[in-house]
Amino acid sequence: MKLTNVHNLPDSFVRFIRNEKYSRGDSDISVTSLIDSPRIEKLRALHSDELTMDVSERVPSLFGTAVHMVLQEIDDPRYVVEERLYSSMHGWKFSGAIDVQEYMADGTITIMDYKVCSTWAVMNDKPEWEKQLNCYAYLVRKNKERAVSKLQIVAILRDWNRRKAMTEKDYPKSQVVMVDVPLWDFEQQEAYLETRVLMHKDSQVRFDFVDSIIHCTNEERWAKPTKWAVMKKNRKTAVKLFDDSREAQIFIDSQKTANADFYIEERKGGYTRCEGNFCGVAEFCDQYKGDNQ
Repeated sequence: MKLTNVHNLPDSFVRFIRNEKYSRGDSDISVTSLIDSPRIEKLRALHSDELTMDVSERVPSLFGTAVHMVLQEIDDPRYVVEERLYSSMHGWKFSGAIDVQEYMADGTITIMDYKVCSTWAVMNDKPEWEKQLNCYAYLVRKNKERAVSKLQIVAILRDWNRRKAMTEKDYPKSQVVMVDVPLWDFEQQEAYLETRVLMHKDSQVRFDFVDSIIHCTNEERWAKPTKWAVMKKNRKTAVKLFDDSREAQIFIDSQKTANADFYIEERKGGYTRCEGNFCGVAEFCDQYKGDNQ
């Protein structure tokens, strides 16, 4: 990937970003790639020399690196920090680097993963967190033959607002939030990993023999359905949202207030990940380009 510096940031910052190193170790695929779209993984590999990113876009990664540098200072035998574990399925070796493993008094292990993220992330469901940490739990069980008793995200909120914390009921009350993640049983973890390994392997075989890459699913594209909002004059927010325009009209017809006060506003859906190029490869993706033809 080529790094640019369009905002003319200091050389010291640029050097730090350029020297940032990530390795999945001696494995075919990492857990974070395994739980993601096979299409995105393949396009990133195919176009790695053509991809560009400005160093300013690496700030979230910079925060993450800083957190991990702090973790390395933990000196307590109860904690294992930043350990990469490996396992294999169907001829593929996969790995995951676990931020913190805490050895509990009952012989079990608690897994903690540190995330520098937005406040929105902890106020909404993040299914990828659940998938990632359960894959880590599987690796711990396979490598150490110890049960994992708890999964937690340590979320450091980069956009936390003290005033909102004081005035909004559901807003996080601290800039650091502990999020408990549902723990699957071992059989469910193993079945999920097997499905993902086979999916990525099949994607590779299809590319090798047919020169084709499987499409991303709606979930992987962060699909949002089209909605119809019933609006009212002199009101900024919707009275009610509907999946069907006919249902919206029926609602308006049922109101005792004059129908002239209401109108319907179409809010078009889309694929958030593609449209915002959050995958990083939208410009090379014929699936995305096909949406816009």
